[in-house]
Amino acid sequence: MNSIWQEILGPSSARFRNGLLADFGDAAAELAAARTATIVAPLTHLGVIEVTGPDAAAFLHNQLTSDVKHLAGDAAQYSAWCSAKGRMLASFLIFRMGPAYQLQLSADLLPTIDKRLRMFVLRSKVQITDVSAACALIGLAGPEMDAVLHGAGLPVPTTPRQTAAFAAGTVIRLDAGRCQIAVQREAAAALWQKLQAGARPVGTCAWQWLDICAGIPLISERTSEEFVPQMASFEQLDAVSFRKGCYPGQEVVARTQYLGKVKRHLYRAHATTIMAAGDAIYSPTNPQQPCGMVTNAAPAPDGGYDALVIVQETFFGAADLALASPAGARVELQALNSRD
Repeated sequence: MNSIWQEILGPSSARFRNGLLADFGDAAAELAAARTATIVAPLTHLGVIEVTGPDAAAFLHNQLTSDVKHLAGDAAQYSAWCSAKGRMLASFLIFRMGPAYQLQLSADLLPTIDKRLRMFVLRSKVQITDVSAACALIGLAGPEMDAVLHGAGLPVPTTPRQTAAFAAGTVIRLDAGRCQIAVQREAAAALWQKLQAGARPVGTCAWQWLDICAGIPLISERTSEEFVPQMASFEQLDAVSFRKGCYPGQEVVARTQYLGKVKRHLYRAHATTIMAAGDAIYSPTNPQQPCGMVTNAAPAPDGGYDALVIVQETFFGAADLALASPAGARVELQALNSRD
């Protein structure tokens, strides 16, 4: 994690663990607040790659699964970058800040993806820059979200994946109850103080739990190249265009879509023990190989861990799925359209 949040928070009760802002001193209460209250969270698990230049839109359009050429200046979209075999190398939330394209992704993947993207620039008039050290990402969610934005002097996008620019950054509305704010480093501390006047500060884990509730998978270092986009329901997020031209893995992704050969799907999951991205899921009926994998996970407000997992559809509904080994902790699955 870069030093932005140490600067912003200073001598506070914030506790960092493994590069993430774990909590502000009471992890359990913060998770409970994420369920019903208005919260604000440092998004320390994410980084940002900026792509600029006259050919930026065309370059990204030819590399990513979404229709970047038609991404409006006041809109955001989910997307992925695939290998030639159609497996996702990384997942993104893409938005624009003026003429520049911002690619938000898992921070642990950023060095690899940044380096690999540069290899495909060739003669394109494109500049690729890791701007994570110059940009703070903040999550805001809850029933008073719009009022908190107004109170901080920020614009309020009204529809999902709509963006609104302000002098030092951009507000991105994710859904009815959540938004993200990308703000320049020099303005981040002052903005954080304004936001926490109306929202409870919570650790990054609480925001990751909200992502799981929303069904938003995040490809990270441990899950890179494990899934085709449809396994992670990326077509449901409008993260895959089936009308655009070629991009790496396009033939595999299109064939998977039109032949209906996806046998693994995205589900919510719960276990009483720790789950983490990349953890395998087993069934005792087929102990030789895993039947699924965790994409992202976080502590749950009621105890244990919640996660998004990709599992073979024939095992959905099984009562004996286990984490890490056939004899591991029990894993309960839930369809994405099911709510607590």
